[in-house]
Amino acid sequence: MKLSDRAQRIEPFYVMEVAKAAAQMAEQVAHTDRPMIYLNIGEPDFTAPPLVREAAEKAIRDGRTQYTQATGLPALRERISGWYAQRFGLNIDPARIVVTAGASAALQLACLALIDPEDEILMPDPSYPCNRQFVQAAGGTAVLLPSGPDTRFQLSREQVEAAWGLDTCGVLLASPSNPTGTSIARTELEAIARSVRERGGVTLIDEIYLGLSYDDEYGHSALGLPDGLGDEVISINSFSKYFNMTGWRLGWLVVPPSLVDAVERIAQNLFICASTVSQHAALACFEPESLAEYERRRHEFKARRDFFIPALNRLGLNVPVMPDGAFYAYADCSAACQKWGIAPESGSWDFAFELMKRAHLAVTPGRDFGSAEPQRYVRFSTANSMAQLQEAVRRLEQVL
Repeated sequence: MKLSDRAQRIEPFYVMEVAKAAAQMAEQVAHTDRPMIYLNIGEPDFTAPPLVREAAEKAIRDGRTQYTQATGLPALRERISGWYAQRFGLNIDPARIVVTAGASAALQLACLALIDPEDEILMPDPSYPCNRQFVQAAGGTAVLLPSGPDTRFQLSREQVEAAWGLDTCGVLLASPSNPTGTSIARTELEAIARSVRERGGVTLIDEIYLGLSYDDEYGHSALGLPDGLGDEVISINSFSKYFNMTGWRLGWLVVPPSLVDAVERIAQNLFICASTVSQHAALACFEPESLAEYERRRHEFKARRDFFIPALNRLGLNVPVMPDGAFYAYADCSAACQKWGIAPESGSWDFAFELMKRAHLAVTPGRDFGSAEPQRYVRFSTANSMAQLQEAVRRLEQVL
């Protein structure tokens, strides 16, 4: 059977390869005093709070399981709009909000609506690997621009302008970012969006970790940019991370009014609608009791960060930029690799597997996230409980 060129271009998702190896090793050590600790997957250990689960059960009992509009339940779009007003002081017209089958579907819809074959989208390197695959699936080319600690692992206006070519049609950013947990400074984000507008391009921004911001300097949505820039930005968001609904597969887009019709038509054909049960459940995310619980959990994620990052730095796994959001630590493992005799060219990949064997800790090597020094960095997820993070530090102390 002949595979399409598109299928052959899709790169492996290396985090899943590491996860498979970790699962195999976990079986061998399951009954020892050091079972496997998974710091490789970016999934909150919290699940949907009680009101959300109850709302899902009620929707099923009441038979509210039929298709919704392709753009989502009007009531849910209203609730999302209200959240932007309450949390960020933004007046977002619910008509601009499109509910999707997760942030993945949101990105796919945006890319299919805006990207033609041969179009180029500028992205930071490192960045979440699936984002560039959506660009490629739409026929475009993801152009990765090396972005290091000096720019918080984010793009700068100067980089965007220097890399902009005849085929460039926009940028795809993430703030806070996976794998680094770092955000773009508001002034820099505005400068990038303004530069993109001047060149007739589009600014897409992945904001799925925006709810998990810990620093007031960075916890702002691009939708609030001045001079109409926020009205032109396309924001991708999700119920997975802040709202702890990973397996419910529910997200949303905020798009300019002129784009709603095109996105709706594509959604009708590709998805019909997002899960109806998930949408009814998500209405309960915005109840005061649920929002209070989400904020309690956000503070818990911050406490985990505040414990774990200094511990990594102390152990020589330097995190060059303190994450201001999400639940990741992008750590430089080059000193540990040298100590363990790991060749620099294999670096973080071999380090991750050695760490599995020596400490029964699963982490994600930098190979997934781009080609800018991937052998130097590993990503730790701090989405685990504080007890597990403390045990992870004890094991790291023993082996390092």
